[in-house]
Amino acid sequence: MKWLVLVHVLSALIGIGPTFFGHVLLRNNQTLEQLRHSMKLAGRLDFFPKIGGTIAVITGILLICLNDYGPVTQLWLIGSLVLYVLIQIVVIGFMAPTQKRLAKWVFDASNLSKVELPQEQRAILSRANSLYYVASAMGLLLFVFMIIKPN
Repeated sequence: MKWLVLVHVLSALIGIGPTFFGHVLLRNNQTLEQLRHSMKLAGRLDFFPKIGGTIAVITGILLICLNDYGPVTQLWLIGSLVLYVLIQIVVIGFMAPTQKRLAKWVFDASNLSKVELPQEQRAILSRANSLYYVASAMGLLLFVFMIIKPN
């Protein structure tokens, strides 16, 4: 059972971890060339939530089924599931399309020689950064629920 807990915790960290770096990578005060590099790194980090998050959900369900954690109606269990779903909604429903819009302009061949980000793209970058903060805050709260297990 300890191994299952270990896999669950590690996969959760790996799955949610990159979210905590998103607002650093997509910060507002960087040059366009830095933003291009940051967006490439962010794209590489996108792989980890897909795998880690999936494994965390599967191992979490196994832990609940195989252990005596009490009723599934406990605040920390329901809260953890709701937070996980909300993080997915923010990331998949809002953040990914926002980043895709920004990346379309940033990596467009006609814009590669430009050195300044236009105001419209700055607004998109700011929105993406804000969404990362929202997802990070929810991720922290998720970890608090899982560690403290409030009733």
